[in-house]
Order: sequence, then structure tokens, then C-alpha cells
Amino acid sequence: MAARLKFKCALALFCLSANLFPAISLQGTSPGTDRVLCLESAIARQAETAPLPSGKRHFAPLFKVRILNRYPHDPCAFTQGLIFANGFLYESTGLNGKSSLRQVELQTGRVLKKYDLPSQYFAEGLALWHGSLIQLTWTSGKGFVYNMHSFAVEREFSYSGEGWGLTNDEKSLVMSNGTEELIFLDPSTLARQRSLRVLDNGEPVRLLNELEYIKGKIFANIWMEDFIAMISPRTGEVTGWIDMSALRGELPPASGAEALNGIAFDAEKGRIFVTGKLWPLLFEIEVIKQ
Repeated sequence: MAARLKFKCALALFCLSANLFPAISLQGTSPGTDRVLCLESAIARQAETAPLPSGKRHFAPLFKVRILNRYPHDPCAFTQGLIFANGFLYESTGLNGKSSLRQVELQTGRVLKKYDLPSQYFAEGLALWHGSLIQLTWTSGKGFVYNMHSFAVEREFSYSGEGWGLTNDEKSLVMSNGTEELIFLDPSTLARQRSLRVLDNGEPVRLLNELEYIKGKIFANIWMEDFIAMISPRTGEVTGWIDMSALRGELPPASGAEALNGIAFDAEKGRIFVTGKLWPLLFEIEVIKQ
């Protein structure tokens, strides 16, 4: 616990000194209030329960990205989950009192439909299964199943521990909880089926965040890193790392952009979209070898 507290304090001080969380303007609040909101919710609360990062990683082959397209993205959206279906983006945004489920127009970034969660919930990962959207919450131990078209809540479900990322591998729902563990859920009952440790050359890969299943691999954001891990859903082994740092140079310097988070896959056209928390842009990318 002492080591975790030390990490939390050091991270908060680093973010303050490096101005990683500059003031942003959210409707109805002052820049100072927003700064406190981002620091308290995104650092103090999340880092408090996060495991410590492992040491050196990235043993698996490295890849880089080519930017194919840029699209507008709501700079006030604290992106926690992202999917693409039926020509639209569906997004889960976090922070207590600001968590939502959204349908977003790709070309314009315009929010077409929005459901606001009760203020006690900090929304997290999002997945699609047979016409229903499944959304996690961070520390409440509760998830929600929505009708994809109306956003009506169809049911609620419970799980132990924290909820971070969520996807499906065409057979099960796959959930992350901020550790090196992936948890597989029965998509019908939402009961736990099994778990899988994610390793890179035997080293645990912790802080697994937003997830997306792409062509037989689970793509995972790593909290506070500009890398995406490509993971075998069978073995848990990291088969490659995607260096996303080039995207930082595409963001306006004063945008207030926070952690890289949000991966969506257009299975019909083979397109990959990525964004981040409070990012003003969403990118279509191509993954290429270093």
C-alpha cells in the first residue's frame, strides 16, 4: 500500500509539473473547477486502486502507425470505451456526473444520441453483442445492457472488482480491470467463464485499459502509455506493440488531451479508429511494421 501511495503521489506531482492536465472548458464550470475534476477523478481516484506498472516491457515486435484520416472528436469526452457499428461510433465517457453513452457521427463528431448515467457511476468500457450495448462502470461493480437503437436500459448486472475495458471475441465478452488479467464473460448470462494473464516474454502487462477485438487479436490500451498491446486471446501472450506516440504531434498544444484511450474497428471496411480522453481528434490509422 505504501508503494502504491508513493506512486500515486509521484504521478500526481508529475502531471501537475508537466501540465498534462491543463484547464479545459466544460459547459457550466470554470477552468479551475475542470482542472480539479480531471486531477481528482483521473489521477487520484484511478491511481489509488491501480497496480504498479511492471518494469521493462515491449519485448514483442514493435509496430508504428500511418494516419489515414482525421475526424473531429468532442474535446470534453473522457473516452472510456469506443466501438464502430452500423456506420456510427458508439462511445462510453467517464467521470462521475459526466458519464454517458453516445452515438456519434464519424465525419463530424456530432453526438446524435446520448444517455447520461446517474452521477454515482463512472462509466468505463463498452462492447456490442447481438444488438445490445454493454457498458461497465469503474468501481460500482455494476454494468448496464442497453438497446442499441433506443438506449433504453434492458438490464443491469454485477461483477466483482473494477471494470475498465470491454470487448467481445465473437464467443465471449472480454473485460479488463486495470491489472494484467483479462476476464471472459458469458455474453448471455454475463457470468464469469475464465481469466487469462497477459504476458510479454513472461513479464506481466498491467494497467490494461480499453479493449477491441481486431482480426483474431485483442488490442489493449495501457493506462498512461502511448502504446497499444496486441494480445492472443488464447494464450494471453503479447504478439506485438503499436507505438502511437506520433499521434501526440497531431493534437493542438493547448488541447488538454489526456491519456490515449479508445479503439474501434469497422469490420466491414477493415478500418481502425483511435482517440483519447479529452482528445479533440479521432484518427483512422493503419498499423505497419517498424
